Amino acid sequence: MTTSLNRQNQIESHLRDSIAVKEKMLAALVPQIEAVADLLTHCLSNGGKVLFCGNGGSAADAQHLATELVVRLRSSFERPALAALALTVDTSVLTAAGNDYGFDRIFSRQVAALGRPGDILIGISTSGNSPNIIEAVREAGNGQLKTIGFLGGKGGKLAAMTDYSLIIPSEKTMRIQEGHILAGHIICELVEEHLFPKSAT
Repeated sequence: MTTSLNRQNQIESHLRDSIAVKEKMLAALVPQIEAVADLLTHCLSNGGKVLFCGNGGSAADAQHLATELVVRLRSSFERPALAALALTVDTSVLTAAGNDYGFDRIFSRQVAALGRPGDILIGISTSGNSPNIIEAVREAGNGQLKTIGFLGGKGGKLAAMTDYSLIIPSEKTMRIQEGHILAGHIICELVEEHLFPKSAT
């Protein structure tokens, strides 16, 4: 039988593990996070848009981060909307592409339709090996989009395929997802402050 003390130990273990991953991010990922923020800033300031894709929890993260750009990250920060879109939300397109072309093509078909040179595709994959994210990145390269991987572990196949990658230093899916959202929030804040400095004061 699980006791209250056992549960508390479990909670403490999770919190310590999460903190340890963030300490590793602090030591290793600051330059990469800055580079990705600069890339998004350049894209958005030149009329481009940011496309996001992911599966499962990473699909939710894609929608979360697209929302932060379209609406705003902070409620006290008034600024114009920024062009971002999660490719995970249109059930008609997703099911049609999956039915006609296969699940591996559900995102690449949308990239072909919506992506333009100078846009950015952010593929979120905790393993770095999601086949439909790989296909989307390939299509983005064909369309002259810049590609960014939000990855985990050793980065998987996507680490070598994307122009930029943020690899969260953990093998645990939940820790990787936490790291993706943290990095995404930091990037959104840097983009907001760079594009709209008067709103930040």
